[in-house]
Amino acid sequence: MEVPTGFVVLRRYWVMERPFAWLGKSRRMTRDGEALVETAENLVDEVMVGLMVRGLAKFPP
Repeated sequence: MEVPTGFVVLRRYWVMERPFAWLGKSRRMTRDGEALVETAENLVDEVMVGLMVRGLAKFPP
C-alpha cells in the first residue's frame, strides 16, 4: 500500500463532531440521565431549535 505524501484531503469527520459539540454546550444535554429515549430525543430537538433560532437572530432583517 502506497502512503501519499504532501497535501491529502481527509474525510470530513468534523461535520458530525460539530453538532455533538453544540449539544454538549447545552447544560441539560451534558448529562445522560434520561430514563426514556423519547425524552432525550425531544431534548436534542429543543436544543437544535434553540441553536437555529439563535443563528437566525444574527442575520440582519
